[in-house]
Formats: sequence, C-alpha cells, structure tokens
Amino acid sequence: MKRSNLVVIIIAVLAVALIGTGIFIYIQHKQMSDFKEQVEIDKQRSELEKEYSDLAAQYDQFEGQKMMFNNDSLVEKLDAEKVKVQRLLEELRTVKNTSSARIEELKKELATLRGIMRHYVMQIDSLNAANKQLREENAQVTRRYQEVAQTASQLKQEREELTEKVTLASKLDAVGIVVTPIDTRGKVAKRIKKTDKIKITFSIAKNVTAEVGEKYLYARIVKPDGDVLVKDRADVFPFEDREINFSCRKLIEFTGDELNDVTMYWAVEEFLYPGEYRVDIFADNYKIGTRSFILKE
Repeated sequence: MKRSNLVVIIIAVLAVALIGTGIFIYIQHKQMSDFKEQVEIDKQRSELEKEYSDLAAQYDQFEGQKMMFNNDSLVEKLDAEKVKVQRLLEELRTVKNTSSARIEELKKELATLRGIMRHYVMQIDSLNAANKQLREENAQVTRRYQEVAQTASQLKQEREELTEKVTLASKLDAVGIVVTPIDTRGKVAKRIKKTDKIKITFSIAKNVTAEVGEKYLYARIVKPDGDVLVKDRADVFPFEDREINFSCRKLIEFTGDELNDVTMYWAVEEFLYPGEYRVDIFADNYKIGTRSFILKE
C-alpha cells in the first residue's frame, strides 16, 4: 500500500474519531444541560408549589369570616379565585414534565393572583373595620337603650311610688273610734241581752289632699265567728275590685277639715253571743279605720 493512501486512511480514521468524539461530547453536554434545566425546573416547581400552597392557605383562612362579610359578590369572587389557585396547585403536584415556559406562565399567574389577594385583603380589612365600627355602634346603642330603659323603669317606679303616696295621703282617716252597746233607753247596755243598738262614733281627720264633696262611709260589724252583721245581703259596696257587704252606712259632706262626731247605728234584731267583735270603717274604696270591742254576757 502506498504511503499516501495510508496517510489518507489515517486521516479519515482520525476525522471519524474526531467527529464521533465531538458528537459524544455534544450529546453529553446536551444531556447535562437538559439535566440541569430539569433540576432547575423541578426546583422552581417545588418553590411554586409551596407558594401556591401558602396562597391557598390564605384563602382557607377567609372561610370562617365569610358570614361576617355581608357581601355576596365578594364571597363569590373569593370562591372563584380559591378554585383557580387549587386547580393550578393540583397541576404543579401532578404534572411532572412541566416545561420552563409553563413554569414562567405559572410564575406570572402567581404574581397576578397575589395582587388579587392583596386587593381582597384590603377589601376584607375595610369590611372588618366597618363591621367592628358597626358592632361598637350597636353596642353603644344597646347600652344607651338599656340605660334609657333602666331610667324609664326607675321613673315609672318613682311615679308609681309617688302616685301611691299621693293616693295614701288623700285617704280619709277615721280616728277616735268608739263602739258602745246601747239599750232601749239610750243608756250603755251592761249585758248583751239588753243591747238594742250598737253605736259607732268617730271623727274624720283633716285632709287637704282628699277629694271634697259627698261621700258614703260604710261600717262592717264582724262577729266573733268572722261573719258580718247585715240586714240584707244586697247591701254591698265596692272594695278592692270586688263588692262586700256593709252593716250600716252614712252620707257625709267632706270639706277637707276635720269632721267630728260622726255617728252610725246598728239596730240589733238578731241573737248576739258574747265575744270579741270588730268594726271596720270604709270610704273611697279604702279601709280608713278599725276598732275591736267586747260584748259581755
């Protein structure tokens, strides 16, 4: 073989080897570059997954506050953005061959979503501040209402007490009540069987607050057994929202000044037995005096 041919062959072999080596180096470089790129993509995807998880957690924090927003439109927007974040997060978790271009898209989307989140946070903070102010105002109104209600209740009680005092002050007062059993000669009866009448004498004390004019005074004579002496069961007068029997009555003209020597009589027409009796005097729907007395056998 000629020397020139050998040189050509050697050169050809070296060229092929050089080309092969170049191709090998290129492939190795390409594989290393692809590997580094994939490692970087995986790193960025992991970082994005964490950032999307944090963003999703922020949306979850609003779940317990939705009832306080009182804004259906805001709640709907929050729910829509939350679904979007969860969908992108699921993509990052499940799609393993994510391209660098898609990673960049997800980064831009994350920046947009964060901006939207900041906007919602500002709205929510504003709503929370407004709700807090409303709660404080409601609490103030409630406290004020309670104070007014308490004041009104106190005024009502004071008015009722004052009315009661005025009413009690205007009540007539029977004083110096004397009950005397009288015989047929007008003398004091010593024995019960000699009693012809029961004489009741008293005075009406001065009272400038009482209503003046004609008034009926009623006397109830209560026997030892608690029964009332009456001539007719139809003889009744009003007292404390009911009608009760009276033994005798007297019409007087009250002027506000003291009225002395008011006398009422009960004619004895029934059997009386010895014991302690009681006379109660009434006027204007009030009991104005009482006196006990003994009838001896």
